[in-house]
Amino acid sequence: MLLLNASGCLDALTAPEVARALDVFVTKTVTPDPRQGNAPPRIAETDGGMLNAIGLANPGRDAFFAEVLPRLRSLFDGEIWLSVGGFAAAQYAETCRRAPAGELAALELNLSCPNVDEAPESAAEIVAACRAATALPLFAKLSPHAWDVGETVRAVEAAGADGISLVNTLRGLAFDGGLRSTLARGVGGYSGPALKPVALAAVHAARRATSLPIVGMGGVTTGRDALEMIACGATHVALGTVLFADPDAPARVRVELDDAARDVGFASHEYAFCAAHADVAIAVN
Repeated sequence: MLLLNASGCLDALTAPEVARALDVFVTKTVTPDPRQGNAPPRIAETDGGMLNAIGLANPGRDAFFAEVLPRLRSLFDGEIWLSVGGFAAAQYAETCRRAPAGELAALELNLSCPNVDEAPESAAEIVAACRAATALPLFAKLSPHAWDVGETVRAVEAAGADGISLVNTLRGLAFDGGLRSTLARGVGGYSGPALKPVALAAVHAARRATSLPIVGMGGVTTGRDALEMIACGATHVALGTVLFADPDAPARVRVELDDAARDVGFASHEYAFCAAHADVAIAVN
């Protein structure tokens, strides 16, 4: 199992020691052109988690490849995955085409950001365009909103995805005491501990639909949470909102993970893989 950060939940340039505690660092989502993001306030705490409407703020792909990526490479010896965003399939594909293969281990296609307008093409169409543009591994990051996650997973696999990332944030809305939205944009992406049951269900459904690697994320704050992701079929686990409050979470979760596995009778967490699928035969790459 690899331990990652969820895209956008860690800045390795300002917290390199946290990034080094991970096996993989996933960048913030990079778009073709620079973006200032949404107006503030764009982060707000809620019961059970937080809302964000950052709006994919980033320097754009040219500046990222020329300036940011070399700095990341100098600070982090592990794998770097580029989170790719856009507003049309051709934009995603062009970023993938330009991505320096020697500096990146994989590309994670952000197909489900709730804080910006989405591309008109389907997730499968975007994956297919990116597959034609790069030989780098492609992980499709999918929304938890789809009722039939398995159908979407099968479609992106057929289009050329090498792995699946689940889940992105859910759309959410919260108010202050005066019944004004806590975010300037109104609706934002909801993350945190309350997202875990949704994420577990999505990973469970995805594993029954594919043998591809799955990165499970959403509400993971403890080793027990990570173990449940693995039991549902996650090959790897990502930490998200917890990193805002606990920079020691990567090291802590690693220790807690095998402790949690032993608590339920497994010698280590590897033996818990797909334990939630004991009723069916699961094929895994």
